[in-house]
Amino acid sequence: MTRELLVKVTCGPEAPERLNQGFTVAATAAASGVPVSLWLTGDAAWMAVPGRAASFDLPFATPLAELLDAVLALGSVTVCGQCAARRALGEGDLVEGARIAGAAVFVEEALRDGVQALVY
Repeated sequence: MTRELLVKVTCGPEAPERLNQGFTVAATAAASGVPVSLWLTGDAAWMAVPGRAASFDLPFATPLAELLDAVLALGSVTVCGQCAARRALGEGDLVEGARIAGAAVFVEEALRDGVQALVY
């Protein structure tokens, strides 16, 4: 059985190290062949808008846009439905490959056999 990783990032640029760490863990796992689902909630939702991840800068860290691209290429990226609605974001506002889904989908993913969930 292959284990899966579910990473939920709950913060935006106001907590730069925590934001970057969630993306780093998700991208590292994906690059290692682990199935990864990255969920963006709260102000992390903005990072799925084209150009937003590229505008984020944290010294000595891999650029967030590169980490996002790695997860999009090898895993999945989901923006919380309520979080998107509060920010007036639709799927057309997101980077290609990202989706919007609600809590029921998150719970379904989190409760699958072999899933490890991490929250940042």
